[in-house]
Amino acid sequence: MADKRWQAGGGIMIPAGIMLCLIACTWVVTQSGLDSSLLRFFKTADPEVVTDIVLGGLVVCSFLVAVGLWVVSTLRRVERSQLRRNAFVSSALNNLKQGVVITNPRQRIVFLNDRYLEIYGLSRSDITSDMTGRDLLELRRRRGALDVTIEEFYAEAAKPEGLVTELPGGRSVHVKCFPLPNGGSVATHEDCSEQRELSRELASTKQFLESVLENVPVCVAAKSIENGRYIFANRAFERFSRFSRDVIVGKRADEIFTPDTAASIEAADRAALEAPDGQFRNEFYVERGSKKRVLASSRVVARNDKNEPEFLIALFDDVTKRRMLSEELEKTKKFLEQVVDNVPVSLTVEDVSSGRYLLANRSAETILNRRREEVAGLTAAEIFNEREAKLIVARDEAAVRNRKSVTEEHPISTKNGLRLFLTRRVTVLNEAGEPQYLIKTHEDVTDRRQTESRMAHMAYHDGLTDLPNRAAFLQALSQMIEACTDAEEEFAVLSIDLDGLTEVNDVFGHATGDKLLIEVAQRLQASARGGVVARLSGDEFGLIIDGKQPVAGMLLAEQLAETMSKEILIDGKSVRTGLTTGISIFPHNGTDAASLLANAGAALSRAKAKSRGTISIYEPEMDQQIRDRRVLHQDLSAAIKNGEISLYYQPLASARKEGDSEIIGFEALARWRHPVRGFVPPSDFIPLAEESGLIFEMGQWILREACREAASWPVPLRVAVNLSPAQFMHGDVVSLVHSILLETGLAPGRLELEITEGVLIEDFERGLALLRRLKGLGVRISMDDFGSGYSSLSYLQAFPFDKIKIDRAFVVNLGRNPQSAAIVRAVISLGHGLEMSIVAEGVETQEQLSFLAEEGCDAIQGYFIGKPLPIDQYNALVGRTSCAEPARRTG
Repeated sequence: MADKRWQAGGGIMIPAGIMLCLIACTWVVTQSGLDSSLLRFFKTADPEVVTDIVLGGLVVCSFLVAVGLWVVSTLRRVERSQLRRNAFVSSALNNLKQGVVITNPRQRIVFLNDRYLEIYGLSRSDITSDMTGRDLLELRRRRGALDVTIEEFYAEAAKPEGLVTELPGGRSVHVKCFPLPNGGSVATHEDCSEQRELSRELASTKQFLESVLENVPVCVAAKSIENGRYIFANRAFERFSRFSRDVIVGKRADEIFTPDTAASIEAADRAALEAPDGQFRNEFYVERGSKKRVLASSRVVARNDKNEPEFLIALFDDVTKRRMLSEELEKTKKFLEQVVDNVPVSLTVEDVSSGRYLLANRSAETILNRRREEVAGLTAAEIFNEREAKLIVARDEAAVRNRKSVTEEHPISTKNGLRLFLTRRVTVLNEAGEPQYLIKTHEDVTDRRQTESRMAHMAYHDGLTDLPNRAAFLQALSQMIEACTDAEEEFAVLSIDLDGLTEVNDVFGHATGDKLLIEVAQRLQASARGGVVARLSGDEFGLIIDGKQPVAGMLLAEQLAETMSKEILIDGKSVRTGLTTGISIFPHNGTDAASLLANAGAALSRAKAKSRGTISIYEPEMDQQIRDRRVLHQDLSAAIKNGEISLYYQPLASARKEGDSEIIGFEALARWRHPVRGFVPPSDFIPLAEESGLIFEMGQWILREACREAASWPVPLRVAVNLSPAQFMHGDVVSLVHSILLETGLAPGRLELEITEGVLIEDFERGLALLRRLKGLGVRISMDDFGSGYSSLSYLQAFPFDKIKIDRAFVVNLGRNPQSAAIVRAVISLGHGLEMSIVAEGVETQEQLSFLAEEGCDAIQGYFIGKPLPIDQYNALVGRTSCAEPARRTG
């Protein structure tokens, strides 16, 4: 618009300019005094010349005017262009995000944009025309928009990094000042509050991420894909590699690790780069020092904004222990699977909700009638026949409802026929307490129950004749007493001794004697008319016969004697024997089983005293000894119940010529202090206990108490306990010993069981089998009173006794009887030849000890070492520090 106006004005001004030029020329001429001459010239000159002159002047003036006008027009156009340029620059600077201040060489402000005023809260009215840069800073200081001095401002703002000032409200301004070539300056002011906040957040985030990476327990490393050099490693990586990150960063794997380890790392890197998703996981071995470790590694390829691979990030953890545990777990799993597969019982696991089998071992194939691999996923209805399946499901459901272990025995059809199984069902609950699994074990107890039945039969029956034994006889006798007490009936008890059995054994051998006993048992049963017949001991039998007494008893005894008087042929040999009988009558001769049997035995003793083959009926007036024996038996029964029986302990020592002998153990001996009689000798009450059957209860207590006491000794000495033939041969002595050892905690090797040859005489094969089973428990077996009875070298040959005890009868006569010395010397030599220890009983003098030690006897026992005393008298010997002084040798 300005240019158009300028062009219009120019067209009007041209004629005016010409006129002004003419007027100016006229005025010049007039003023110069040339008017008169000029007039004269014009008057005298040729008019045409004058006209030419005038026209020429006009032309010259017009030219001059035109030149002037062109100059003025050009200047005006330049000025307008400059104004437009300044307006454009001013508009551009006012629209910048940064505040701009420009000063001239005199430091006066020549430009200040609107953004500057906005940043510092100023207005145009605050800015004067002659304001300098310092004045502007002073104004800001007064307004609280400058937090540094003016000198500090100029000094810091002129630096390349500039100056950051803080404004009220938490805003920050970044100022940079640049000098201009003309000596002035230009300064930029940028509000960087948001940028600084973002920087702080970025720094905080970066610090947090670095802290996380530094403290995670997993090794983290990053490397450049371009050159394969590490650019980052966290602390876990440092700890694992045993290098600082200063060493790691900038290095390749082959510069840090061994060649094999570096090769494994580089192979994993290549796999990650070649993976479609840029990820790769694996486990590999690395060498760290002298050990190999297993690393679980995860690698991720990081890409730039152009989707080009730039970095490789590796995370790995040392899983050596986990691998070892995993391998150990796998081994354990395989081991348990082998154990489960090879346990001798059938084992199955069912899912409670579906009733389907989840597991079955090899042994279960017997009851499932199919391979274990075929069982998984099947139900009972799909495995068993309909009747058995219903029964099994019903029992399973009952066990699940009960939620406890349920045990029962029932028959199951197998390929080997109907077998008896002991089934245990256990319900396994889940975390919510609901039934989840049902574990079943099936143990084939058919053979065991048959064996137990046979053993139960053996416990109450004689192994040779299959007749009831003493225990069964006493039980039957008690039942008979109970049945006849209220009915006021009588019955007789016959105690029968087989005459001549010892002679038959000596002449024809034990095999013939055994056959004789079998034949006698059969004849007794055939003649007993339904009465109870039992074998009470080696050659003693017992019978119970009802009817009118004593007539019925006498008639039966006579009939039996007549039967036995007939010739008996055994293996073509003619054998003759007889019977001696004692009879007691219920209720006249006793109202309990022990009394009746003891009185029948007393009558038998009287009959033997008279003559073999005699029949004797018990009479209360026989003699005082029999009555005392009966009273003593009753007192003994009460004593066992009332705890009047106690144990004394006699020490056993090693045999040494000089100095004190070393105590190696004790023998437990039963003692009975009668409330009236005082101490009753064992020789009185032990045979009585054996005859009456009380030996079983008393012997069990003695064995348990001796083991309990020995287990409490700080010094682990051995303890010896005597077993009578009656106790040994009747009842399950092996199970008794085993249970007592478990109950008391005594080591089996510390227990010695002493037996006499009577154990083997009565039933050699059974006695030998029991000794071997006892030996299998780990206890020691000793032959007591060797040489005093019917000791046979065949016993020592058949069973490896741990110890032989020389009877005191031979030891007492040492030094007085050469035969005793010869026998002792022979027994010691015999025992050592059979690798058995030798113990001499009854040592009472130094001379006896010296002889035994010189002959190589291993141990001694007797009053010279110590008397049988309560164990608290030997506290020091068993390692107890309280109570009595150590026992000293006597003699």
